[in-house]
Amino acid sequence: MLPTLRHSWDLTPTEAIALQRELATRVELADRFRPLRRICGLDVSYDRGDEWFFAAAVVFSYPKMAIQQVALAKARSPFPYVPGLLSFREIPVVAEALAQIGEPVDLLVCDGQGLAHPRRFGLACHLGVIYDTPSLGLAKSRLIGEADEPGPARGAWTWLRHDGERIGQVVRTRDGVAPLFVSPGHRLTFGAARKLALALCRQWRLPETTRAAHEAVNEFRRHSASTVG
Repeated sequence: MLPTLRHSWDLTPTEAIALQRELATRVELADRFRPLRRICGLDVSYDRGDEWFFAAAVVFSYPKMAIQQVALAKARSPFPYVPGLLSFREIPVVAEALAQIGEPVDLLVCDGQGLAHPRRFGLACHLGVIYDTPSLGLAKSRLIGEADEPGPARGAWTWLRHDGERIGQVVRTRDGVAPLFVSPGHRLTFGAARKLALALCRQWRLPETTRAAHEAVNEFRRHSASTVG
């Protein structure tokens, strides 16, 4: 699985911000996706001061949610840590993992923001646009915006707003636990993003896609550390 839109990753933060603003105009907030049969969960692991990044792409069948493939990658990322520019640090190694997946997937699920970003172009938007694939951002914490606390029951939600604009939803995915910050990345409406978030969070607060990718990437990282030298 390769990107259909390519750009340089050797950018300054100023150049990266300009590129975000340009590519944000390509984000589609409409439900334009085929029936979901293959869903890919993505996660990246690294230490902030380390140049080595590790990624996992885990492909599930849908709706059964059986794992079909696990792809792992390790790469250096020279891009500095700058709030709001996370995708420029993470996508190069994610791309190496996705390159191992032969058959296209119908949805990319990111452990991060989609539209809920200062320039409306978080990690899920960036991946969705360059891979021309529907994408969903499911974040554990808020990056920007204000929202009322949703009710305590699974399925309760409130709007996340920034500068008067709706940018996402705060969704309770399990009774009495902290909510997730859900925002469309590409080719999804807010309603579809929320419904998919709840469909993927079957037993836990986090979606099965994120849990599996997180477990796979951290096991890969531990194994890589133990074999150094």
